[in-house]
Amino acid sequence: MKKIIKTVLTVALVAGSTSIFAQKLGCINMQELVFAMPETAEMQKNLEAYQKELQDQLETISVEFNNKLAEYTKLVNDKAAPLSDSVKQLKEKELNDLRTRYDEFAQMSQQDIQKRQGELLEPIIVKAQNAVAEVAKAGGYTVIYDTSINSLAYFDTAAVTDILPTVKTKLGIKDTPAAAAAATATPAAQ
Repeated sequence: MKKIIKTVLTVALVAGSTSIFAQKLGCINMQELVFAMPETAEMQKNLEAYQKELQDQLETISVEFNNKLAEYTKLVNDKAAPLSDSVKQLKEKELNDLRTRYDEFAQMSQQDIQKRQGELLEPIIVKAQNAVAEVAKAGGYTVIYDTSINSLAYFDTAAVTDILPTVKTKLGIKDTPAAAAAATATPAAQ
């Protein structure tokens, strides 16, 4: 009985270890893929236009502040008609309020830009992930590692296939000479 159990366990262990070694592994630099997608260039244009819009609004607040500051300085320096303390305090409060409004708007703008970037980038990332999944399934890969996040301590580049070229082809992305040179300059393996 013990001999049968040992034999069964040995067969199971050998079968399990061969199936582990038979797995097909791949890797991809997802960041490179996303930046190579034409949708990313369009997203950048949209994001830059949004940033310019917010920057223009900040500039308007800044111009208003500078005009009021110049007016205040002129009134304070006018010896012929000195400002009363109450008017002076009112003008200073107005300037402080504008400065606070500017600072708050600048902070909210930064948050809005990050939020907008996330909203615009999400469908691009989903499209890239779907293409990777399709290529992985079609190629029979069991695991695909993302080399852009450097989460692997080591992997043998000979044993892991880089599927980035195949996914780019699937998405219709053509490598430009500059992109191809940059891809070969950065090592794929860690």
